[in-house]
Amino acid sequence: MLQAVVVGAGFSGIAAGVALKRAGLSFVILEKNDGVGGTWRDNTYPGAACDIPSHLYSFSFAPNPTWSRAYGGQPEILAYLERVTDTHGLRPHMRFSTRVDGATWDGACWTVRAGDQTFVARSLLLGNGALHVPSYPDIPGTFEGPSWHSARWNHAVDLRGKRVGVIGTGASAIQLVPEVAKQAAHLDVFQRTPPWIVPKRDRAMSAREQWALANLPGAHWLRRTGIYWALEARVLGFAFAPKLNELAEKLVHKHLAKQVADPALREQLTPAYRMGCKRVLISNDYYPALTRENVSLVTDRIEALEPRGVRVNGQLRELDAIIYASGFRVVDYLASMKIVAHGQDLNDVWMREHVRNYLGINVAGFPNLYLLMGPNTGLGHNSMIFMIEAQARYAVQAIQTMLRERIGYLDVTPEAERAFGDELRAKLKDTVWTSGCSSWYQAPDGQVLLWPGFTFDYWRRTRQVDLTAYHRGTVTGARTDRLAS
Repeated sequence: MLQAVVVGAGFSGIAAGVALKRAGLSFVILEKNDGVGGTWRDNTYPGAACDIPSHLYSFSFAPNPTWSRAYGGQPEILAYLERVTDTHGLRPHMRFSTRVDGATWDGACWTVRAGDQTFVARSLLLGNGALHVPSYPDIPGTFEGPSWHSARWNHAVDLRGKRVGVIGTGASAIQLVPEVAKQAAHLDVFQRTPPWIVPKRDRAMSAREQWALANLPGAHWLRRTGIYWALEARVLGFAFAPKLNELAEKLVHKHLAKQVADPALREQLTPAYRMGCKRVLISNDYYPALTRENVSLVTDRIEALEPRGVRVNGQLRELDAIIYASGFRVVDYLASMKIVAHGQDLNDVWMREHVRNYLGINVAGFPNLYLLMGPNTGLGHNSMIFMIEAQARYAVQAIQTMLRERIGYLDVTPEAERAFGDELRAKLKDTVWTSGCSSWYQAPDGQVLLWPGFTFDYWRRTRQVDLTAYHRGTVTGARTDRLAS
């Protein structure tokens, strides 16, 4: 029997794999696609890039001083993940084209089902990520031309000279719209809610800079650390000092006014909610793209899809292709799997109650289950890789503790879980994320699923497994005996 099964071979799965291998534990990583990379393998749309500076959007244990740009593009990030996978010898542990259907806790271990294959492990680590199940808008009707989601880009369709519609104005849209606008005869951008967009401080990294970061002692660490603290400071305006946020909003309004001269278009692009309530985006070329003669911003609701386009305000806007830049199904990201313990499915529990958890890692009633990028660990201000490493370290430490202390399982107590939830709600109460907008930061019941503060506080909270927060059990064969907590 394995010590762990890891689901997913993106950033989370790779971080978990490295931690498990360093600890000398037996494990397997199951990946539904034919290679590593997760969201960075899926999203190949034109202009795909990260919105966190490259030197921080990377593992602390695998620094890369030779990023070609301040903000890495999709091909370079994917190449980085493949390189880390090979450098740390993870490929022998990986099973590609292996889609997990579900997993069941039998009182002693997890049995993981993937097609006609079965894997048995003491612990289950879910690193499948929250941004991998495409979300499509609920629009009646049918379009007969080619259409696809931004995360499933159709490279077979040549957009040159075509009439194209992009539905959505989120993080993917503001990257692909400028690129599509260069090719299309005409581009309609269908906007429901305008995003807050700040300038992108992107540039090419010179050969001299790359050499210095690679060869001068401490140079790369200093750059990474400087980026971390600059981004960490942004949470002050989101969660602690609203006045700082108001100042940032004024600066963004100036940025918009500088790039969009038309007052009518500028009004359409001005958000009516507080900055940070939804994801803050970065771009230097999105606003200019919308001012092109061949681009139209459409802010009226789409009434229906029709064979030759979309109907808006009773008028047909004819299109040759539609691109859905409409985000992902974040809340039900486990919907493709049935995670069952004690007769309860995790998705059903979350839908029936609320997205309860402890540290975004454990869920009461689901022993030896560890979530990576779980609820309440998402960020609106800093690098998720920092959080992922903390979660992977915590999960592996828990597994090591069970082996050392001869513990069969760890199941977080309802009391610890409830206290964590109460703490989060109190901290979130007066933050920008509860200021009135709706976003993918929230569950359907309005519960905010972000970490409500500094990431270094999360790092501190996950440095050491607190056994008093868990029911601990011994396992003899398939029999489980609960010990006092």
